[in-house]
Amino acid sequence: MGLSELLTTYGDVYLMALLTTWKMTAVSYVGAMVLALVVTVMRVSPIRPLRVVGDLYVQVFRNIPGVSLVIIIVYALPVLKVVLDYGPSVVIACVLLGSAFGSENFMSGINTIGVGQIEAARSLGMGFVQIQRQVVIPQALRSAVLPMTNLLIAVMLTTALGSQVPLSPNELTGAVSYINTRSTGGILAFAISALGYVLTAVVIGFVGNRIDKRVRIVR
Repeated sequence: MGLSELLTTYGDVYLMALLTTWKMTAVSYVGAMVLALVVTVMRVSPIRPLRVVGDLYVQVFRNIPGVSLVIIIVYALPVLKVVLDYGPSVVIACVLLGSAFGSENFMSGINTIGVGQIEAARSLGMGFVQIQRQVVIPQALRSAVLPMTNLLIAVMLTTALGSQVPLSPNELTGAVSYINTRSTGGILAFAISALGYVLTAVVIGFVGNRIDKRVRIVR
């Protein structure tokens, strides 16, 4: 099957798959960012149990293969009477994985903040929450723009886990399986899917670099 025939026959499938990938990426990334921020605050908290839980969370989900996590969510949780649809299951897996790496990115940003700033904030009578909200988190976010841009691309690629479950509508990788079970798309079907990932990643990288140049903290 040639390129023109492939696009004519399955162009709508690729379009829906691309939109599904974008939607899953956006939802997963927002969830991962929020959860990463919460976990990071726990890891720098003066309360030791919170620090332990935060560090344990990162170590666990940073080292679980994505496929294994999806299998646990989709097929193991029903044993505990927790049944989720395939789409939310993939999003949850992306959020859990992305937040673990996102927390590490935030920690790297926090480590660039001088100790003197924290001490100055304390001398002004600020508490832990005020210091995090007004001093630490804003600077950490600005310092972590490029790592978080890379995380966004990684989350987009992680949505390919949707191809491991009967997700409908298919995301980009699942669309290839859908096409090849009905026609002989061959390597060309994979190439079109890969092009969707590449072009999206290029746009994300371009926007991320522009944002970084605007908000970068020059030290």
